[in-house]
Amino acid sequence: MQSKHVMNKMDKVYVAGHRGLVGSAIVRKLKAEGFQNIIVRTHDELDLTNQNAVNAFFEAEQPDFVFMAAAKVGGIQANREALDQFLYINTMIEMNTIMAAYQTGVKKFCLLGSGCIYPRECSQPIKEEYLLTSPLEITNEGYALAKISGLKLCEYLNTHHPERADFISVMPCNLYGPGDNYHPEHSHVIPALLRKFNDAKQKGKKEVVMWGTGSAMREFLHIDDVADACYFLMQHYSGDANTQTNTPGISWVNVGCGNDLTMKELARVIAKIVNYNGDIVYDHIHPDGTPRKLLDSTKLFSFGWRPSISLEEGLRETYQDYLLHKDEYRS
Repeated sequence: MQSKHVMNKMDKVYVAGHRGLVGSAIVRKLKAEGFQNIIVRTHDELDLTNQNAVNAFFEAEQPDFVFMAAAKVGGIQANREALDQFLYINTMIEMNTIMAAYQTGVKKFCLLGSGCIYPRECSQPIKEEYLLTSPLEITNEGYALAKISGLKLCEYLNTHHPERADFISVMPCNLYGPGDNYHPEHSHVIPALLRKFNDAKQKGKKEVVMWGTGSAMREFLHIDDVADACYFLMQHYSGDANTQTNTPGISWVNVGCGNDLTMKELARVIAKIVNYNGDIVYDHIHPDGTPRKLLDSTKLFSFGWRPSISLEEGLRETYQDYLLHKDEYRS
């Protein structure tokens, strides 16, 4: 394992999506490592779906390294209600930033993707090479297609322009942690359940209703662990494209913890952390989504990286974060 380019503390580093869950964690990691020349822009300052604006930004700032963590994200309900927007917005963001980075000579680019890029019915654990081997999960197909397009563009640039391109893609499992979105309808599963169980405890409800059967299995990783993995890969990894034969290689890397649990098990853990003692019932009318998504992170682990935050430790920290910010989500 060897990287063509390694960041040093004087380099100019652009973190796109710095206010988001992953982007904010990457900024924390960079600052902890001593980086001071970190470039950020809010959406109002730079609309990443605007190609001209993105090109002008890269021409003016000339960043050395880029972490691409900006995206339109949401849970099952948000995705299935706006498949068109999740496809369009995320595709535009990725195409604009990847090509602007390439055209302005960025040394290295890290695209944040998602484990949802893999087929719905997939052998477990999911290896990188399983991509595009069968149909996607329909409830988040738009988001997945956008991430696949970005991943493939990075792969093609590495393959056909190895003298200029050093573009990697990171595909993490389900993420959670402080600073998450606790919206009652548009959040991911962990913040949604933390809010739901806390509300039930406060209101004295005898039961909490969960969507689906509770049998779906998911793998979860704390945002500080994924930020650490992204930094590690930027310093040590440059993809597997075969530049000798101009053949595409697998330049993306799965990032997970190697363990998963059912939604029923997750609900019980969260109920314990919140100290909710009522019943948990399941509404089978609503979908489970993909039956199981356990990433095979053997490739990353072989490089010497491992996560350091246990699920229960991370959930307790995230619950405390929710209690601090819950008044922001009264609707």
